[in-house]
Amino acid sequence: MRNDGHEGEGRGASAISPRASYSLRLAVFYGALFLIYGIHLPYLPVWLDWRGLTPEQIALVTAAPFFLRLFVTPAVAILADSTARHRSLIIALTGLTLVLALVLSQMESFLLILVVSLAFAISLSTVMPLTETIAIAGVRAHGLDYGRMRLWGSITFVGVGFAGGWMIDHVGPGVVVGCIAAGAAATAASAWLLPDPGLKSQMAPPVDSGARAPPFGRMREAANLVRSPVFLAFLLAAGAAQGAHGMFYTFGALTWKAQGISTAAVGALWAIAIAGEVLLFAYSSQVVRRWGPVTLIVAATAAAVLRWALMSLSPPVGVLIALQTLHTLTYGASHLGAMHFISRAVPESAQGTAQALYATVASGVLMGVATLSSGWLYARIGPHAYWAMAALAGLGFAGALYVRARWSGNLLWGDTSRTAAQT
Repeated sequence: MRNDGHEGEGRGASAISPRASYSLRLAVFYGALFLIYGIHLPYLPVWLDWRGLTPEQIALVTAAPFFLRLFVTPAVAILADSTARHRSLIIALTGLTLVLALVLSQMESFLLILVVSLAFAISLSTVMPLTETIAIAGVRAHGLDYGRMRLWGSITFVGVGFAGGWMIDHVGPGVVVGCIAAGAAATAASAWLLPDPGLKSQMAPPVDSGARAPPFGRMREAANLVRSPVFLAFLLAAGAAQGAHGMFYTFGALTWKAQGISTAAVGALWAIAIAGEVLLFAYSSQVVRRWGPVTLIVAATAAAVLRWALMSLSPPVGVLIALQTLHTLTYGASHLGAMHFISRAVPESAQGTAQALYATVASGVLMGVATLSSGWLYARIGPHAYWAMAALAGLGFAGALYVRARWSGNLLWGDTSRTAAQT
């Protein structure tokens, strides 16, 4: 695959191979991007609580972006696939994310916080499937190890989680959005280093024909995906595994603080979870080769049922440490399995659309429903709301078993003779 005319690439790139350069640029960007996630995910609810929002309002602020993604993320992905300008869109979105973070830092009322945080979360979350498309293009074209690139985001998350907890304890919750803005600045700068994946635009004529691709070709690719029972079951399985984190992401830190656990210790518990994720991504090629993507998703959903059922009991710190290690499966294995399932099962022309649908369901609809319901449940039954997350994970487990039974390892359509071993 050609990789001509990389805009904004540094001169030092010529000193290393194109393969190593591609991997390094993705690793740097993932690291910068997770400077934002490492603060935003565990500590934004702490900032919202400090601003005086109720549990229901905190849940609404956290959940609203997930529903809007249903419309925004696929539309941006279809645009990216149609124009092959994934990198340019990421640059624009990360710049917008920085501006919105700075605006959010000045907001005080619930309504203004809701509006600005909604726009911020949408711009931030839309960056991820575009980035994953560039990463998977590198896996296909250069034989890169996806996990080795992605793990730098997880490593950053660990460090920022520790630092963020310490700063909140010593400076106060008001520091949260300032840290998010600093991470957004680093992300916007590193976006210019991203490689051009060289993906073919579906709006351009095919190489061997003068015919022009139909203008609604991307919509047909999306229709192929949603008509596939296996792909829909995959979305349910991976989406439920991810969405079941909704209660934890929104009220995990607040629940632990209510138990008397310090914010620094909260950061340590998060770090324990992400440390296992780092190890998984570091050895992802061996793990995927041995177990395959579907087995990873089955394991993730089963572990999620156990993790959230036990979390409903408000266990002591010793048990929490053990439960946090399950994050390696509930998040890490489900996401790694999803990336490799899409890579193996979906034709290249629909990769971006498949990534967007995965992001829309996993980090959109199911996460939104879980998060919004957790606010209502947490206000009434406290940590027992985790039982609802365990039930959602159970649905995902059923979906994962369906995929295991029905998917042969081939592409879902197109050249179905290509097997998983050939990808």
